[in-house]
Amino acid sequence: MVGTSQHRGRVTRFRFVTVAAELFAAAGYHGVSTGEIVTAAGSNKGALYYHFRSKDDLVAAIIDEQHHRSIALVQRVTATDAAALEQIVMLSHALADLLRESALVRAGLRLSTELADRTPVHPYRDWIGACRVLLDRAADDGDLHAGLDLDAVARFVIGAFTGLQQLSGLLTERPDLPRRIDELWGLLLPTLIADPDRRDAVRGARWAPPIPVT
Repeated sequence: MVGTSQHRGRVTRFRFVTVAAELFAAAGYHGVSTGEIVTAAGSNKGALYYHFRSKDDLVAAIIDEQHHRSIALVQRVTATDAAALEQIVMLSHALADLLRESALVRAGLRLSTELADRTPVHPYRDWIGACRVLLDRAADDGDLHAGLDLDAVARFVIGAFTGLQQLSGLLTERPDLPRRIDELWGLLLPTLIADPDRRDAVRGARWAPPIPVT
């Protein structure tokens, strides 16, 4: 009975997270009330406050889950045999796919931006750090022009991606995001890559999730 109760509690908690993420992704932090979350979840405020101390506690859970999914994506892509520079391009497109597919990821990034001064997790810093690690590897591979400020490049790549995904969300709700990212790399790679003959291969790099064995 205890195991069943715990399982039911986890299911209820995650339902609040996913339902709230759908609402926050569409309307932002200030556009959603706890009452709306409870109604959308088909539950009551007592159940909500049993699992979360406050609206901000629920927001923190959404951001934490988004952060977990994003870092897991980094780990999966960087575990491939692709060269580091290809992995950066692959990650940008893989995250774009995740944003288009997952309201929870969209909500996490939106809330992180809206509440940057109130949230303990800062995914953009981790993305910049991950990008910098890959740029270091790309430099060691001889893929980059000498003399580049890799800290500046990492900040620019993540900043440009952030701006593109937000603009794409505002203008088209993101169906054009893969094309916008491809345009970004078309503009940026000539500045970065040492061998012009590598540009098309790097720009076309994509990550394909492994197909589960059945």
